[in-house]
Amino acid sequence: MYRSVLILFLLCLGQVSWGQVIPGFQESDPVRWSHSYQQQSDSTYLLIMEAQIDPGWHLYCTHSAPGGALAMELEYPEEGKRYQRSGTLVESETHVAYNEEFGVDETFFKDSARLEQAIQITGPLEQPVRVYVYYQVCETVCIPGEVEFVFELPGTKAAEPDLLQEARDSEQSKFLELDLKNTEALLAGGTAGTDKGAGGLLGIFALGFLGGLLALLTPCVFPMIPLTVSFFTKKESGGSKGTPQALLYGFFIVLIYFLLSVPFHLFESADAQVLNTIATNVWLNFFFFLIFLVFAFSFFGYYELTLPSSWAARVDAASERTGGVLGVFFMALTLAIVSFSCTGPILGGLLGSTALAEGDVATNLSAGMLGFGLALALPFALFALFPAWMTRLPRSGSWMETVKVVLGFLELGLALKFLSNADLVGNWGILKREVFLVLWVLISLGLFAYLMGWIHVGTSREKKSIGFGRIAVGILSLAFAGYLSFGLFTAKPLTLLSGFPPPDFYSLRVSDSECPLGLECYKDFDAGLEAAKASGKPMLLDFTGWACVNCRKMEEQVWSDPEVFRLINEEFVLVSLYVDDRKELEESRQFVHRFQNGKTKRIRTIGDLWGTFQTVNFGSISQPYYIQISPDLEVLGPPIQNTDIKSYRDWLSSGLKYMSLITRDF
Repeated sequence: MYRSVLILFLLCLGQVSWGQVIPGFQESDPVRWSHSYQQQSDSTYLLIMEAQIDPGWHLYCTHSAPGGALAMELEYPEEGKRYQRSGTLVESETHVAYNEEFGVDETFFKDSARLEQAIQITGPLEQPVRVYVYYQVCETVCIPGEVEFVFELPGTKAAEPDLLQEARDSEQSKFLELDLKNTEALLAGGTAGTDKGAGGLLGIFALGFLGGLLALLTPCVFPMIPLTVSFFTKKESGGSKGTPQALLYGFFIVLIYFLLSVPFHLFESADAQVLNTIATNVWLNFFFFLIFLVFAFSFFGYYELTLPSSWAARVDAASERTGGVLGVFFMALTLAIVSFSCTGPILGGLLGSTALAEGDVATNLSAGMLGFGLALALPFALFALFPAWMTRLPRSGSWMETVKVVLGFLELGLALKFLSNADLVGNWGILKREVFLVLWVLISLGLFAYLMGWIHVGTSREKKSIGFGRIAVGILSLAFAGYLSFGLFTAKPLTLLSGFPPPDFYSLRVSDSECPLGLECYKDFDAGLEAAKASGKPMLLDFTGWACVNCRKMEEQVWSDPEVFRLINEEFVLVSLYVDDRKELEESRQFVHRFQNGKTKRIRTIGDLWGTFQTVNFGSISQPYYIQISPDLEVLGPPIQNTDIKSYRDWLSSGLKYMSLITRDF
């Protein structure tokens, strides 16, 4: 996962060519490695790693300055068990040149490189010494690579077959690489319809802002507004700078919640290796399902989720001791801690929503946290500027408990979404579309019954008045239940909820098709190619995922258009390849694939197979991803991803026109 993200990042910077991920654009690795060793004493060996570099290419050494090309890294996985490194790594002659684009001096090897590392044996080796080298090599473009060295020192057992050799010997690995024609079409026009960055972040920001407004209405936060604002306004009447401090207090609230997202940028394991797999990892989805159940019942009032009280006490004491700007910061931090029982579940929902959204999870989370903190801080700043507005604030009361219970019902619905993801990816068959919709209907009806005062939730049995707000939200909840019921008794998609319920073909109903909208499709590339050759129709490759929200939106909102549906159904052979399918391949079909940069990947599951197939041939790792190919493997146009009905219809038509032209030529 890290290497895929790295390649995409470097592509954005212009440091990696598409030739690294699309066959045919880069003929061979410009670096050829070899290794050997010299025995210096009974227990000391010198490990030697050498590289021959093609003319014009630069291989960057371990001490190249940060900010430019990536410096080389060496990894010794067994160090400390039976050997230790002795001394530092010795590198052959290097060169230094100033990179104007990045403004740093870069240090690199030209023509050849030699690395020497002495090791001291501390115990029986038994197994060979393995060293992994991660590097970057540049000419007019840059290519990341990695290589594994296996040193069979005297006394070690014979080396087990390494992944690189296994990949070289694998016939199945060769199947992944298609002999595509017209590959320049993959780059012409880019991937149409994918520019959603600003709009997506704005939507996540708005979602966070809405979450912050909801948090304001909870009993953990709302009573704090007049208390805190009156504290600052009293300081102003006494001659202090109360209003500026109140504004500073609001700024620190925003800053604190924004800072909560920073670790997801700094620690790659929390971002690329965990958060980006939420939508496809079975057990992580199930874990989030349990977490949101805990959140829901805390909002229902059965228990409270609180941070240790000692934290709040210490922070509050620090605010009194320090005073000034630092004291205001600690006051804001105290608010964040004491309000956690109400804000924690909302922040959890925000994390879940951003993880399911399109784009980089850490960036999405930062946008959401910024919106959440801004909404939470806004009343403290506004009421400090306009104290007279305080008289218009509603009084604290039972309505705040009602808000918490409503949020609890929403958390239940979100919990089911994560359980649905786990069910789909794991192929459990538990939460079929009808079961999912029935549960959401019951949640909506339960909320309606609570708001009407027909049932009690939590420990409170106090009779609550049924005001206009409760009636309005209750009617909306009842209408939503009716809309969901409509999806139970009709085959038409619920376009307002596209991507959230399971797909229509994941159903209890017996159907001849297990494909979107009842279309005929193939879930294996070879089977689809054979059908395309037999019919003479082009293939529509649909790289999709069971837990891909945007894939469901495209199927239910774009493919459902009558003309788009007709084109797919009549003019194409649809091949849907699920990149997150965790069903294991038969043992005879499992293999190791070696990428052009030397990296290896063991293909164990259906998702591994089609995800690697997409990367190897089309240089993409995102879904949905659509590409049109002739039976002779000629690319009929640039790929497309999320888009609207007209753009998708025009894209299909242009592919068919190109298909007719090349068919006429033959």
